Amino acid sequence: MHDDLKKAVETLKSGGIILYPTDTIWGIGCDATNPEAVKRIYKLKKREDSKSMLVLMENPALLDRYVEEVPEVAWDLVEISTTPLTVIYPGAKNLAKNLIAEDGSIGIRFTKEKFTSQLLQRFRKPLVSTSANISGEKSPAFFDEISEEIKSQVDYIVEYRQDDTTPAQPSSIIKLGTGGQIDIIRK
Repeated sequence: MHDDLKKAVETLKSGGIILYPTDTIWGIGCDATNPEAVKRIYKLKKREDSKSMLVLMENPALLDRYVEEVPEVAWDLVEISTTPLTVIYPGAKNLAKNLIAEDGSIGIRFTKEKFTSQLLQRFRKPLVSTSANISGEKSPAFFDEISEEIKSQVDYIVEYRQDDTTPAQPSSIIKLGTGGQIDIIRK
């Protein structure tokens, strides 16, 4: 796994795109602070820029660096969540502009999965994570369901967990407003 991590980090640092297993489904990822890399993912997925993608982070302590004002309830949600949870925060900052939704929000998920945690610790920046499919097509449940079209257009494909056929589920999504408002987007 060490060599795999090293190659993935080198690819991300050079502005490349990786195909990697996450705490949910396989994802396409890049440096979340690099607008050019983000643009390549939108192009690869044949998706409009206005459809924002989420960001994976490893440590909740970094949240203040990328969100203007973290709503109090967010800390509790992150702490008590036992399954993967994406929280959409208002007031994103220090991320690629084309990654942030029109209303200024960004979806962030903290991963507890072994590979992505180590990848994020080494890379030291948030990582874009979006399902490994063309926009509008079914999200692949495991590696073998990812199309050749996607595989051929990324710069590095992570070797770890390619043979894992446990069908993965997307995360729950909750959107937080500035006034303490909470909307459940996906259970």
